[in-house]
Amino acid sequence: MNLGIKNKKALITGASRGLGKSIAINLAREQVKVAVVARTEADLKQLMIKMGGEKMGHFSYVCDLTKDGMPEKAVREITEKFGNPDIIVNNLGGTLMVNDPFCPLVDWRKVWRINVEVAIELNNLLIPNMLKNKWGRIVHVSSISALEGQGPITYSAAKAALTAYSRSMGRFLAPDGIIMTSVLPGAVFTEGGYWDMASKDKPEHVRKYLDERMAIKRFGRPDEIGAVVTFLCSELASFCVGSTVVVDGGQGKNLFS
Repeated sequence: MNLGIKNKKALITGASRGLGKSIAINLAREQVKVAVVARTEADLKQLMIKMGGEKMGHFSYVCDLTKDGMPEKAVREITEKFGNPDIIVNNLGGTLMVNDPFCPLVDWRKVWRINVEVAIELNNLLIPNMLKNKWGRIVHVSSISALEGQGPITYSAAKAALTAYSRSMGRFLAPDGIIMTSVLPGAVFTEGGYWDMASKDKPEHVRKYLDERMAIKRFGRPDEIGAVVTFLCSELASFCVGSTVVVDGGQGKNLFS
């Protein structure tokens, strides 16, 4: 299937591991030129090798986007050396292990920053060029937690906000050829991730979780999310205006997902 994005340029945040890594590799397979951003240089180097490196037009940038002023600095330097992206995948996010429902506001702000604010800041900097070109794809990696109680309150609230932003902004951008969407993964097994550690430390808990919560009776694989995101980055996703796509193995029980 021709996705119509050969030689397009994509920017992916949180790209060095897990879902971000899978998304980058999937887009590279479609001959998209990919700029990957993450904090860990060694992981990005390995990813660049897997994608074919700079000779294939790919680019890596090491930084912590949650720091004040860093999104603006990153965009300036990436666009100077790589060019303006046609595709943005805002994959950066996480719970930051903030599990206390009564946590101080400083913790709320940290969770908001990594899951919502950085994405909006990057979009505001990069969308004007997409408007000029009358084409763009922006995908936000949200979570099934956005729809129902499936994680810490801070994380669920932040992902719900990101999903609502995607839906509303998607409608606003659509007349100019820019398709903004969100993907809501369920429990995905990633090397070194939460479920990897839990499988070793709490195997009974994991078995119970898979049996009771996952209709498919297993965790998702990063490539299963990466493939859906890649489609949403494509020319074929032109009717997916503000779409909220749940990819959760039947984990969620929301009737309208």
